[in-house]
Amino acid sequence: MRRNVESRETRTHYASAAERIFVVNRPYQMEAFEYVVVSVLRAQQLMKGCIPHLDGVHKATTMAQMEVSAGKIARKPEDAPADV
Repeated sequence: MRRNVESRETRTHYASAAERIFVVNRPYQMEAFEYVVVSVLRAQQLMKGCIPHLDGVHKATTMAQMEVSAGKIARKPEDAPADV
């Protein structure tokens, strides 16, 4: 198994893949498809410049998953009235 790697050209340190992996678990109340769709829509909003609801420095996709898992973002209920 590869551990820490140092680039010969730039002498920069790269952590092993196991140290870089960050797993976000979906909430048990939410179906997998719904979780993916809501996370994708939120990631698109974050990439367009929306402010994240959680602290931390992560890529837009990871931050979106974290927000949905934390309950900060949810889909609009079907029976809710449309905004006019």
